[in-house]
Amino acid sequence: MSPVLVAAFYRFSAMDPGGLPALRSDLLTMAAGSGVRGTILLAGEGVNGTISGPEAAVRQVLGRLRQVSGLEPLEAKFSWASGQTFARLKVRLKREIVTMGCPTVRPADQVGTYVPPAQWDDLINDPDTLVIDTRNSYEVAVGTFTGAIDPETDSFRAFPDWVERELLPLVQQRQPKALALFCTGGIRCEKATAYLLQQGFEGVHHLQGGILRYLEEIPEERSSWQGECFVFDQRVTVNHRLEPGSHSLCFACGLPLAPEELQHPAYCEGISCHHCIDRFSDSDRARFAERQRQLVGRRSARVGADATTSQ
Repeated sequence: MSPVLVAAFYRFSAMDPGGLPALRSDLLTMAAGSGVRGTILLAGEGVNGTISGPEAAVRQVLGRLRQVSGLEPLEAKFSWASGQTFARLKVRLKREIVTMGCPTVRPADQVGTYVPPAQWDDLINDPDTLVIDTRNSYEVAVGTFTGAIDPETDSFRAFPDWVERELLPLVQQRQPKALALFCTGGIRCEKATAYLLQQGFEGVHHLQGGILRYLEEIPEERSSWQGECFVFDQRVTVNHRLEPGSHSLCFACGLPLAPEELQHPAYCEGISCHHCIDRFSDSDRARFAERQRQLVGRRSARVGADATTSQ
């Protein structure tokens, strides 16, 4: 299996919604025969995506996006995988490229202070800094920065409510000089800083390029990162070297599982794990079992076809 290039990218930029259907069509046509897969979200506020495929084809898709007014500076975080990390390509038109549910928040107009990875550890090690992980709780459980606050949210939509309920009283009590926000690739923390500034918070910063850029640039022996980083593709997690990590996915609930969690009595591949054993009915689990049986059958058929081809 040939290695594929994985590119994670986003940019907040005001885009003409009327031109997005044509751009979507162009991207689908360009990627159709080139082996590029993944997800690209297009909205009036910008673009957000992760794709994988042959290097030349991935860079061609990025080049097409950079032809759009406002997306010329589009940057991507790159890593390599041993094979495709997505099942298919999806290009979707959305209201937001990352859903917060606050339409008046406009990161293209105002965001917090960008902090490059080389300066990040100095900021978060300052006792007068509050470090905030803007990701979902199941992502935080896999890995995070030492001392970071976990809002314990299940979706980014819950972030504004957490700010009102928890962060505002905490800031009033501790009077920090800086707030340091981070997420996987930078998009959620960038939008979160825009929201905080809109709400009147001061000293708002965020990790430029997100965790993925930090892992790429900061040597592991000098890193403040602990654990692995959850990614939204078939690798599930990546380690500090941006190689596929040790976690797998429960296909019933979609949550990541550490190797030791596969030994839990509640775990049954494709059917249940300790996170969701009480969430689904017997009929749900029967449906999951049938899906798993079909998946194993297709996997065996592919292995057989590959063996025949290689003879």
